[in-house]
Amino acid sequence: MTDDQFYYSEHPDVVSDPQKWNFTLLGNNILFTSDNGVFSKKTVDYGTRVLIDNVNYAIIPEGKILDLGCGYGPVGIAIGKKYPERQIDMVDVNEIALELAKQNAKENNVNNVKIFASNVYQHINDSYAAIITNPPVRAGKDVVDQMLSEAKQHLVANGTLTIVLQKKQGAPSAKKLMDGVFGNSEILKRDKGYYIIQSINEG
Repeated sequence: MTDDQFYYSEHPDVVSDPQKWNFTLLGNNILFTSDNGVFSKKTVDYGTRVLIDNVNYAIIPEGKILDLGCGYGPVGIAIGKKYPERQIDMVDVNEIALELAKQNAKENNVNNVKIFASNVYQHINDSYAAIITNPPVRAGKDVVDQMLSEAKQHLVANGTLTIVLQKKQGAPSAKKLMDGVFGNSEILKRDKGYYIIQSINEG
């Protein structure tokens, strides 16, 4: 498989085969359309589920939330549906994923989301109350490290960065990196090898 067929490509070279299915996230039944060329096209992957369920929503300050690497939209749409008063920005590099995310937001009447292309923080100009990400491990350590190390400059005071990574995919080193950037990091949950790690922008 070449790089242009992977979900972290800008234009995945795949044959379209759209699929529709339902999944319950944060208490809401959500209809998803997915397709070839996106991450975990047949269901919401386990790591993303654990992430959505264990973000510490109660401590997120006022402001927008960024779903970084949104794929076809499970994180941003689930949060947007649960918290309609929140504005969610959803970004990805993959044009197929972005079109699906827009379709999924529309089909589920989630109108408090803005979905646009950005290679990591390339087109991110705002500051956010929270950044939430299931980073694309297959895109390489440099990409994942950039997502974590540059998050602080895109967060408001007391804003949070919350990620999911498997232990075998570098969760302990990611925690160390977040600790170095933010001066703090906490494992909110361990579940079947997945770590949910949070840092707070304390200043």
